[in-house]
Amino acid sequence: MAVGATIFGIIFVVVLTTSKDQPPAVRLALKDQKVEIVNRMRTALATASEAEKSAVMATTDEESQTFAHDARTATATLQQERAQLSGLLDTSGSPREKELLAEFAKSFVNLERIDRDLLALAVQNTNLKAYGLAFGPASEALQAADEALAHLVTGYSESNSPDDKKIILLADDARISALRIQTLLPPHIAEESDQKMDALEARMTREDLAIRKILAGLAAIRGLAADQNLATAVARYEQFTEIRSQILKLSRENTNVRSLAISLNEKRRALLLCQDALTGLEQEIKEAFIRDERSRAPVSTR
Repeated sequence: MAVGATIFGIIFVVVLTTSKDQPPAVRLALKDQKVEIVNRMRTALATASEAEKSAVMATTDEESQTFAHDARTATATLQQERAQLSGLLDTSGSPREKELLAEFAKSFVNLERIDRDLLALAVQNTNLKAYGLAFGPASEALQAADEALAHLVTGYSESNSPDDKKIILLADDARISALRIQTLLPPHIAEESDQKMDALEARMTREDLAIRKILAGLAAIRGLAADQNLATAVARYEQFTEIRSQILKLSRENTNVRSLAISLNEKRRALLLCQDALTGLEQEIKEAFIRDERSRAPVSTR
């Protein structure tokens, strides 16, 4: 009996949605149902967009992955709502309503493609990781090298010997060049253009060669080859160089910069198209209902 009642209910709904002579209350309910689904689609679209932006702006991998999951969940919900609306329009939609839903579906396919690429980039956070290395381990290694060179020249600061002055000048030049490299890292991480990153890396390479030449020159001075401060400076600078290579590799992947650029440009344009399609669809549903009701109204004989 339960199965029979269910089948009867389904048949009743199908008859109501396909009959040309539906009661006014049923026609109004169908219109309201369509509008409600469109509004739920609009809400899901907004939810997915906000979650995507949060994934792009998140500061940790965990946060990015959580927001990316939220965006994908909202997108799946929207697809379910679209399928439900499509079923309604198949039986009780005007040709224009079906056309507008098809236009939305086409725009949404493009939006989904953009989101897949964008979210895949956002969760990697390579630029944030590069910043973390630059202002953390890299900075600490370079500071240790700088302090070692500072200690190295302490014993020569009061001397007027040409050799001692040479040691001071060489150490100071190395410290200045190292500082220049350090100041070039943040612009490299933030840069979007490969050409400009090439230029920044070329400047770093020149400063690096200068530092290595200076350190070799200091080691060649009598009495400094076994100096502990010089050994520390060399070791810590090598550590900085290794970390710098990691930073530049992460910076080149540029996932945060690229995902933000996509979000602000390509994604925004695609989102507007989807929003406009839903607005047009809702308006058509309401206008089609009014046209249909007017066409059913009895014609006055006066």
